[in-house]
Amino acid sequence: IKMAGDSRFPDVDTDGSEKSDEMEIVVNVGGVRQVFYGDNLNQYPETRLAELVNCLSGGYDSIFSLCDDYDPGKREFYFDRDPDAFKCIIDVYYFGEIHMKKGICPICFKNEMEFWKVDLKFLDDCCKTHLSEKREELEEIARRVQLILDDLGVDASESRWKRCQKCIWKFLEKPESSYPARVIAVLSFLFILTSSVVMCVGTIPDLQVVDAEGNRMEHPTLDSIETACIGWFTMEYVLRLISSPNKLHFALSFMNIVDVLAILPFYVSLTLTHLGAKLMELSNVQQAVQALRIMRIARIFKLARHSSGLQTLTYALKRSFKELGLLLMYLAVGIFVFSALGYTMEQSHPETLFKSIPQSFWWAIITMTTVGYGDIYPKTTLGKLNAAISFLCGVIAIALPIHPIINNFVRYYNKQRVLETAAKHELELMELNSAEGKAAGSRSELEDLSREGKEGPFYSSRIKVSHSDTFIHLLSEEKHYRTRLQSCK
Repeated sequence: IKMAGDSRFPDVDTDGSEKSDEMEIVVNVGGVRQVFYGDNLNQYPETRLAELVNCLSGGYDSIFSLCDDYDPGKREFYFDRDPDAFKCIIDVYYFGEIHMKKGICPICFKNEMEFWKVDLKFLDDCCKTHLSEKREELEEIARRVQLILDDLGVDASESRWKRCQKCIWKFLEKPESSYPARVIAVLSFLFILTSSVVMCVGTIPDLQVVDAEGNRMEHPTLDSIETACIGWFTMEYVLRLISSPNKLHFALSFMNIVDVLAILPFYVSLTLTHLGAKLMELSNVQQAVQALRIMRIARIFKLARHSSGLQTLTYALKRSFKELGLLLMYLAVGIFVFSALGYTMEQSHPETLFKSIPQSFWWAIITMTTVGYGDIYPKTTLGKLNAAISFLCGVIAIALPIHPIINNFVRYYNKQRVLETAAKHELELMELNSAEGKAAGSRSELEDLSREGKEGPFYSSRIKVSHSDTFIHLLSEEKHYRTRLQSCK
């Protein structure tokens, strides 16, 4: 801190606010010197820089409670903090808001703001979005690491049934946990494919048989394969339900609802076939069974459980509801306009195929989506011109939201890979720190022996356990501070 006076401490009274407003303050942050004035800093008296204005009257104890070092000769305060983040934070004293520069980790920037005692409300909304995204990523990494640690750890206080439940859950839900679990995942995938193929092949007339009433039905061999697949799906679902740690969440999960929809039609149709004839007419029973058998197509969605690509596509579509909504709106407006124009222009032709505007909707749909079945087409010159404009507009309307949807897919896919790598990296660092901690403990034992006259080979040496720059605070209650020389990867 640099003052106009030459005394060791500035000539500032404890209640001299006018002199503190005229004070010139020099702060050295990571080798970068900044000059401030008291009138600017006192606008936010709760910040660390504002506290520097009045700290000199409290002596060295007050000074060193706020900074890392102080040079009485140069009268400068030194802070071992990130200078790039500091340049962004001091904008609050001049503009009343803060923006993060590109390349600065949002979590590190938040820690810097907490150190300088600047409230997060001064951070602009665009930067708060990056901060929330980074926090969500760290929470996801912490969740993944915690799940892995839970799988690796064995609680001796748990009952045998609880341990058995965890083993079954890991065996069925986490193929990466062991080789037999991967075999079960591949086997389940093959059952899904087999069941889907049997459902399709069973509709081929040459492979069907005729029953006593003259109705066609599936071949008994295909029916047996279908029964075996349903038995596997049922056993898998029941075991997963029994071993689930949260059964309510398990039952309400979307993929588990799909599993139920894939299994339930078989048992309902079996019940109707054997018992329904007594309650209703045979024809009604057969119609109900056929309707239920159509629901077997839901089992194809079970592939999403074993395919990260399908899961990524589902997430991309969820994040692209806005773009899909715009696409549907553009198409709906175009369909209404061009179908009305086509109906009006084609009325002059005696053999017109446009009988009404609602019927013209079908023509507008297949034209704007460039399908063009040809069952309805214009015959007049104006009608053909209207059709040409309609499919050109359809191509443009469909092409516009494709790029954002692809970006969402690529962003989520890359994010999942980064999170998976970060979780593995965090586990490796935890392993390394644990090993170094054990080495430090054994080293201290050697030092104790050396004090008794038995010198060890590592006498007077110490091991410093380092922490990861990507340390996740959610995994520990200890608080770890980063210096300006550390970076967030």
